Amino acid sequence: MLAGLQESPRSTAGSRGSDRAYWRRLLPVLALLACVTRAPSFLHPLWNPDEGYLAVQARILANGGELYETVVDRKPPLVPWLYEAAFAVSGSGSLTSVRVLAVVAQLSTAVLLASLARRRWDDRAGRTAGVLYLLVSIGLNPEDAQAATFEVFVLPCTAAAMWCADRRRWGAAGAAVACAFLAKQTGGAVLVPVLWLLYRHGAPRTDLVRLAVGAALPVLGAALLTDPAGFLFWTVTGSGAYASFTGSELHVLGRGLANSAILTVACAGLIPPVVRVLRVARTGAAELWLWLASSAAAVLLGFHFFGHYYLQLIPPIALLATAALQILPGERLARAVLTSACCCTLFLGWGLLAPRPDLTHAQRLAAAVAQRTAPGDRVLVWGIHPEVYWLSDRTPASRFLTAGLLTNYSGGRNGPQVGEKYAVAGAWPAFRAEMAAHPPALVVDDSRDKPYAPRRVPSLRRLLAAGYEERGTVDGAVLYERQQG
Repeated sequence: MLAGLQESPRSTAGSRGSDRAYWRRLLPVLALLACVTRAPSFLHPLWNPDEGYLAVQARILANGGELYETVVDRKPPLVPWLYEAAFAVSGSGSLTSVRVLAVVAQLSTAVLLASLARRRWDDRAGRTAGVLYLLVSIGLNPEDAQAATFEVFVLPCTAAAMWCADRRRWGAAGAAVACAFLAKQTGGAVLVPVLWLLYRHGAPRTDLVRLAVGAALPVLGAALLTDPAGFLFWTVTGSGAYASFTGSELHVLGRGLANSAILTVACAGLIPPVVRVLRVARTGAAELWLWLASSAAAVLLGFHFFGHYYLQLIPPIALLATAALQILPGERLARAVLTSACCCTLFLGWGLLAPRPDLTHAQRLAAAVAQRTAPGDRVLVWGIHPEVYWLSDRTPASRFLTAGLLTNYSGGRNGPQVGEKYAVAGAWPAFRAEMAAHPPALVVDDSRDKPYAPRRVPSLRRLLAAGYEERGTVDGAVLYERQQG
C-alpha cells in the first residue's frame, strides 16, 4: 500500500512522441483553468495597495529612478523590475500586462507540479497535481489571490527549484531558489527541501558548490545592479520593527486564523486524502513535507499573516494530496477533484462579485489630486494607499510611498508599536530633507484618524503647520495646499 508514496522517479516516461502527446492534451486544459481562475483579476484597475506600490515603483524606475534610493521598499527587486518591463511593452496606464504575466506564472507553476508528479508516479498523477493546484490557487480573499503581487511570482520559482533538484540539476536549482528570494525574501524557504534532496541523493561536495554558486550569483548580481548597501538594508537588516510580534497581537492573530480558515475551505478536497493516508502510515515524500513546513514557516515569519502569504502553502499541499490519492481508491480522486472544483467556483464567484470600497476611495482621491495639481507637481499622500499616485499620474514627493515606512503601520498594526520612533532607521531625516528640497504642492492626509494621523506624528504636524492650508476633504481624507510666498 505504501508503494504509491515512494519517491523514486518513473523508470520510463514513454517515447518522446508519447510525451509530446501527453503535454498536447494536458497543456490546453491547464491553460484554460489558469485563465478561468484568474479571470476576476482583470475586472478592477487594482486589487490591493501592493499592486499600487509596485505600479508607482515601476513608473519611477522607468523615469530614471533608482531602487533603494529614489524609491524604497522592504522587498527585493525582481517584481518591481517585472512591472517595469511590462510597462515598457504595454504602457503604465493599466496593469493588464502584469495580470497576463500572473496567469503565466500560475500556469507555469501548475505545469512544473504536473511534471514533478508525473515523474514520481504516473501520467494520471501529473494531471491530478496540475488540475488540483489551479483549482485551489484562488482559495483566498480575492484581494490576496487575484492580485499580481510578490507571492504569485514566487510560486513558479519555488516549483522550478524543486523540479530542478528532483532532476539533480543543482546549479539551476540554486538559481531558482535565488529567483524565489529575489521575488520575496520568504521564497528562499524552498532551499530547505532542496538541501534535503541534495542530501538524500548523496550528491558529492561539488554538487553542493554548484547549488551554492547558483543561488549566490543572481542575488549578488541584483545587489550590484541596485545599491549593495541599500539592497542589504532594505531586504534583510532594516525590518526589525516590522517583523516584531509586539503590538496588536489579537488583531494580527485574528487575521491569521481567518485566512487559515479560508484556505482550509479552499483545500476541502485535498486535506481529507492526506489525513486518511496519514492514519495508515506516517511515511512519504519527506521533501514535500519539508516544503510544506518551510512554507508554513515563511507564512509565520514577521507575524502578520496577510492572506497572500498563504499562497506559498498551495504547491506542496497539491503535491501531497496527489501523493495520497495514488494509494486511495479511484473514487476518492473523483471526489477530491469535484470538491475542489466546487470550492473553486465559490471563490471565483467571490472574486467576480466582491465590492471594492478601498478602490472606490482611492479613485475619488486620485481624481481630486489630479484636479488640484498640474502634471509636473509633486504630491505627498500620507496613508497606506500608494495607488493614488498611480491613478492620479502624479509624482510622489518622497521615496517613502506609504506612511507605514515612517510609522511602522505597514505591519497592519493598530496599537502601541506605531509612531515616528518605530520608523525604518534613518527614514525621518531623509524625509525631512526631501520636504525641504522639493515641498509638495499638495499633501493628502488619508490617515482618517488611524494611529499614524498627523496629530500623533509631530514632524508631519509641524510640516503642515509651517506651510500648508486645509482646502477640503474627500471621503474623510484632508487636502492641504502649499501656501504661496
